[in-house]
Amino acid sequence: MYDLIIVGAGPAGITASVYAARKKMNFLVISNDIGGQTAWSGKVENYTGYQFISGPDLAAKFEDHMKKYAFNLKENETVLELKKIDNGISIKTNKAKYETKIAIIASGTRSRELNVPGEKEFKNRGITYCATCDGPLFAGKDVAVIGGGNSALDAVLQLEKIAKHVYLINLAPALTGDAIMQAKIAGSKNVTILNSTEVKTIHGNKMVNAIEVVPSSGEKTVRKIDVQGVFIEIGLMPNSDFAEGLEKNKKGEIKVNARNQTSVDSIFAAGDVTDVPSKQIIVAAGEGAKASIEAFKYLSRQK
Repeated sequence: MYDLIIVGAGPAGITASVYAARKKMNFLVISNDIGGQTAWSGKVENYTGYQFISGPDLAAKFEDHMKKYAFNLKENETVLELKKIDNGISIKTNKAKYETKIAIIASGTRSRELNVPGEKEFKNRGITYCATCDGPLFAGKDVAVIGGGNSALDAVLQLEKIAKHVYLINLAPALTGDAIMQAKIAGSKNVTILNSTEVKTIHGNKMVNAIEVVPSSGEKTVRKIDVQGVFIEIGLMPNSDFAEGLEKNKKGEIKVNARNQTSVDSIFAAGDVTDVPSKQIIVAAGEGAKASIEAFKYLSRQK
């Protein structure tokens, strides 16, 4: 039985692991990947100590820091179930089963889907959820970015340098991303912003070739836009389905207090999977540090 198992290796999970290693805890980290959403980000200009760094570079630095310490790491492993048992916590993955005295859930988020006709059919055939990963595949092509927040604006700023033209389709009446990002996009000659606009259908043959949009006000005027790529950036959903018995909010985020304690004794949570309102890399890292410190204190008090 481990002292601690950390689920996830994004900013929160990696930081938690560094603190756990420094406390000489017997712990395990389980994660599908290393870096989480950070590895999907484009330019990161608000992480203290770096005036500018790309998301993949920052994720690589996180990984390098984490792996300076010796501990058990299970990569490419998906947690299917986490629940309280009589003598600790049981964690079941797609490959094995583990037991631990305490756990930190730092499993992050996944991309929210549009749920419109054509999305499932053309996923990975012109539809993508990561501009950093797949942007270069659409060089010289017309593309659409769906969304109006920071993730959508980040995708536009990456794609405007690669694509022939970028259509930003925003359901809301105005963009909600950071003002500095909006200002950069406003000066782009190959970006068209369509506010109050909703995607109804994604068309294609073997690959995406067009989208149909309508005004979100309720009008039935349909506009067809020829595009070869669709980047869906409409927000994220917490990876919390596997956590049994924990109190969650309507979004499925795990509720935590100021000490990162969940509603179940000996289970802590940190980062974007929780109901902490600010979904930022630096916030997640700080929450991971707090969770690890509090988990160690909790363990020290047990007989």
